[in-house]
Amino acid sequence: MNRGDTFEIIEQTRRYLRHQEELFGRELFLKRPGVLGSIHVSTELGTLVGFQESMNDCQKCSLAKTRRHLVFGAGNPRADVMLIGEAPGKDEDIQGKPFVGRAGQLLDKILVAIDFRREEVYIGNVLKCRPPGNRDPLPEEIVLCMPCLLKQIEIIQPRIILALGRIAAQTLLKTKASLNHLRGGIHDFQGISLIVTYHPAALLRNPQWKRPTWEDIQQLRRLYDERVGDKPKWRPPKR
Repeated sequence: MNRGDTFEIIEQTRRYLRHQEELFGRELFLKRPGVLGSIHVSTELGTLVGFQESMNDCQKCSLAKTRRHLVFGAGNPRADVMLIGEAPGKDEDIQGKPFVGRAGQLLDKILVAIDFRREEVYIGNVLKCRPPGNRDPLPEEIVLCMPCLLKQIEIIQPRIILALGRIAAQTLLKTKASLNHLRGGIHDFQGISLIVTYHPAALLRNPQWKRPTWEDIQQLRRLYDERVGDKPKWRPPKR
């Protein structure tokens, strides 16, 4: 059974339990006495899908008035690697998915370079709604949106986080240090290894940053092989 089949079984089970809850309430009684007795079943926030459903109509800040879609995140709900950017852009706001524009296409190529597919990782942002004109997130917007990101991380339980860009890195690490200062090291985020690199959108404007980004991505792959090690041995391509 592959991971996709496992996720489908989990999702089918979630839908079944929700249906049972609607019919009989939240107490699930087992026929065999002595085997747990009764279980309190709560499915709304127990999975990433359930949490997303609870967030779709978020109105916590003024960005709810200007967005087209809330961009919750996308990818493998049990990913070992989670990528976190700053906020959705124009294309993401239109489609409701993260990193689907030119920057997203570049991100896909970066992942492929270390033998990863987008479907293997989970991709999200600090903010779930596009700031007007793609301006930087305001401090109050970050404060209001961070609980959502923290809940995503709690559900996914990644082994490694890749922070894409200055704002994502500074927000997660609670620092004002520059991106150049944060790059190159392995940081700790609540027990999760965190690596910092440039945002793909910045690479489109500054091609000279592609080389240091490649160094960061190779570090990510080496760390993955060390901490997870479920992929064939990887060697950097000769350039």
